[in-house]
Amino acid sequence: MRVLGIDPGTRTTGYGIVDAVNSRLVPVAYGVINNSDREVLSRCFLNIYRGLREVIAHHQPEVAAVENIFYCKNVNSAIKLGEARGVAILAAAGDGLDVFEYMPRKVKQAVVGNGAAEKRQVQLMVKALLGLKEMPAPEDASDALAVAICHAHALPGIAAGAHKV
Repeated sequence: MRVLGIDPGTRTTGYGIVDAVNSRLVPVAYGVINNSDREVLSRCFLNIYRGLREVIAHHQPEVAAVENIFYCKNVNSAIKLGEARGVAILAAAGDGLDVFEYMPRKVKQAVVGNGAAEKRQVQLMVKALLGLKEMPAPEDASDALAVAICHAHALPGIAAGAHKV
């Protein structure tokens, strides 16, 4: 099973792809789709959409997992993040992928064993679980890999905490 993990954001959207082969996780690709701070929001959404469609076309994942919103200090930021999530979900669903969402605590629990883990702990465990030589960077790409790992751990029965979108 090839899983696309997505960590949505208006300025930086992370993606990570892993293959779940029997009980092993094999890293396929990871990276980010960046938008300039000067870019208008509508153009950022278009870049996210096109970037994810390109990743999907190139790597052919079978399913997508998206991190859900947990907490935002600013209402406007939460709305923009929700819109970026919507664009990511649309890109994946538009290409025929089933899309699942996970709360950040569930992702951290699945990867680190602690739902309150720090970002650095998540990066270290992603590196270890995937057998990477270097720490996956930037953090958005590492977070996306963590979302993909979380979903891969939920296979085949899709464990509690996964919500199909």
